[in-house]
Amino acid sequence: MMSGVSDRYLEVSYRNGKAFAAYLFLPRKPDDRSARTKRFSEVLIIDYAEDDQPIGIEIVHPQAVTFDEINRALNQLNQPPLQQEELAPLKAA
Repeated sequence: MMSGVSDRYLEVSYRNGKAFAAYLFLPRKPDDRSARTKRFSEVLIIDYAEDDQPIGIEIVHPQAVTFDEINRALNQLNQPPLQQEELAPLKAA
């Protein structure tokens, strides 16, 4: 049986060599699915599981998001701050 996602990770989608969407997966149980969303800013949307735990952050405009903005969202969610290297795949595009 899967134990769930215990570490966060960033998934970036590209089109014509440019990032057009990204998702920061947060630790979650294996059966967690998005039950509701809440807009954090113009470029970030937080996904919550049915038990109201945050499970991910949608980055809807990857070119416009800042490191500080993501860390403000993580702070509000009581998650550890993002390290520069975690954002590297997004900024490399």
